Amino acid sequence: MIPLQDYLLPENTLKEAANLLIFLKRKEEKVEPKGLPVLDKTGNMIGILTVGDILKAVYPSYMYMMNLGDFTWDGMVEDRAKKAGDRMVSEIMTKKVISVNEDAPLMECIDHMIKNKVDTLPVIGKDDKVIGILYVWNIFSAITKVMLEEN
Repeated sequence: MIPLQDYLLPENTLKEAANLLIFLKRKEEKVEPKGLPVLDKTGNMIGILTVGDILKAVYPSYMYMMNLGDFTWDGMVEDRAKKAGDRMVSEIMTKKVISVNEDAPLMECIDHMIKNKVDTLPVIGKDDKVIGILYVWNIFSAITKVMLEEN
């Protein structure tokens, strides 16, 4: 688990969120953050914003219904990304957050990640506040460390 240091507020823009995720990617040596919790002013978690949520904000919903064989993509992502940048985190965030308690065993964390197809698990402390984030890379590192031990 990485102790909670960074989080988003619902009034942050996607531009601000993306900027923070890029900064954290450079800062974190062994982990590439794929999401951050969204906390209200009292520190309660009200959602999570993931890289996938940002991608969905750029991808128009009508595209699911189209046959894309003859579609032109030129400039579409750039145009939609510019427009999405000013949207608020509260509009895009995932509100149903999968999380784990701080004393959850590693297998429970793996179970949540696999069954819910998530790469980021907020860790909840005894006071029901987010105390950290567990990324899929953290679990992968723990597993491969044991797997590669020779003794």
